[in-house]
Amino acid sequence: MKIKDKDQMEMTVYNPQKGRLETLDVKINKNNTTWFNNDQTPRHIRRITDYHNGMIIAEFDYTYPIWIYNVTRADIAFNAQKAKKLRRQFD
Repeated sequence: MKIKDKDQMEMTVYNPQKGRLETLDVKINKNNTTWFNNDQTPRHIRRITDYHNGMIIAEFDYTYPIWIYNVTRADIAFNAQKAKKLRRQFD
């Protein structure tokens, strides 16, 4: 990840709808991102970020974050377990 300014960064994500990696300019701030720090083991959810009518889910490991269309943080009630379940649909 390359920091561009205070809250925007260039991020490589996996896009399962297209079946490929993509590089996105993503703003990460308190208005569009929920952070989860309660369990920092691999495959647990680190953060969820709203992005272009979808959501980017990042885990506590070295996998690429995944960008899922048509689902927002509000749709899953800002819940890490629901994000994890949604993320597993694309394994």
